[in-house]
This record gives sequence, structure tokens and C-alpha cells, in this order.
Amino acid sequence: MKKNQIRGLAVVFIILAVFSAISFLPPFKMTETFWLSYIFGVISVLAQIYVLKTAFSGSNKAKSRFYGFPIARISVVYMGVQLILSILFMILAEIIPLWVSAIVFVILLAVAVVGFVAADTMRDEIVKQDTKLEISTSCMTALRSIVYPLAEQCDEEKWRKILQGLSDEFKYSDPVSSEVLKEIESELENMVAELQIAVSESRNSEILPLCKKISNTLAERNRLCKLNKGK
Repeated sequence: MKKNQIRGLAVVFIILAVFSAISFLPPFKMTETFWLSYIFGVISVLAQIYVLKTAFSGSNKAKSRFYGFPIARISVVYMGVQLILSILFMILAEIIPLWVSAIVFVILLAVAVVGFVAADTMRDEIVKQDTKLEISTSCMTALRSIVYPLAEQCDEEKWRKILQGLSDEFKYSDPVSSEVLKEIESELENMVAELQIAVSESRNSEILPLCKKISNTLAERNRLCKLNKGK
């Protein structure tokens, strides 16, 4: 078990112990309302084990864990409100009817569950979209990682400027790919690979023609990208 999980469990059981002490040490009248208040208080505390595990488990990505905070906040707020109401209803156990406390606690639990489900669903959708975006930008990211360093690999200023210009074209191109762009991006990958070899082998006479071909293909790719987004 991870250290954070052990710490979380320790906090949960400390809260439960303190709540139980507050419940049983004072001379409260142990009516049905008292016991219902105590039971719902315990439920709110123990629910933290499941909710916090759900909020911060699953994907190991930092974003997924970050988006788990709203889920955890809902759970903690629910516990705080429930414990306060439980203690209040214990104090007034002889006055408040059982049905009143039951309705209040059930409504509070229902609101918390709905909030938890909504926040968890939203977290999953955001993470899904983030993952989809990472996949859709992987091609252009890979091409940029090849093109950007090429200028520094040339000794002559003339070729460095040409390669730097091509690098800028990639920099300002739309990074998001789609199925429509698959074929033309495959062409770009082949041409960029040729350019990389030409630069590494100092075949300078091939740099300008390859850069022009890549530039024209990249421009066509960007045009198709705009047309696809306009649909």
C-alpha cells in the first residue's frame, strides 16, 4: 500500500474516532434520531476511502490526478456538512422526529452522489479529450522534432537560413492531424527523412529542392486542414 493511501486511511479513522467520541461521551439521548444521525455520519466518513481512491487513481497522468480534486472536494464538503448535521441532530434528538432527520440525510447523500458522479464523468471526458489531442498532434510533433535542429547542423549560413525558414513554417502550422491528412503527412514524413539524411551527410545541393518540396507539401497539408475544419 502506498504511503499516501496509508496516510489517507489514518486521517479517515482519526476523524471517525473523534466523531464517535463526540457522539458517545456527552449524555445525548440515544433515540432513533440519534442512531440514524450516527450511522449517516459514519457513512460520510467511510465514503472518503472509496471516493478519494476513485478521485486519485486510474490514469497515472498528472492531469487525471489534477482533475480528481473537484471530486475529492465534493466528498469532503459532504462529510463536513453531514458530520455537523449529525452532531446537531444528536443534540436535538428528543425534539427532531426520525422522519425529518431521515429526509435531510438522504437528500444530502443524494446530492453528494449526483455531484460525485457528474464530476467523475467530467474528469473522464476531459482526460479522454486530452489523450485524443495528444494522439492527433503526435505526427506534427515528431516532424518538428526532426526539422527544428537541422539548421544548427549546417556550417554554411545560406543553408542555415533555408532550414530555419522551413522550421518556422512547421512552427506555425496547425499541429492537429486527422484521417484526411494521413496520406499527405506520410509524404511529409518521407521527405523530412530525406532532408535529415541530406543534411547529416552534407549533401548541400539537395537541401534547397527538398525544402521547397516539403514547403509546398506542408502548405497543401495546411490547406486541407482548414478545409476539413470548415466542414
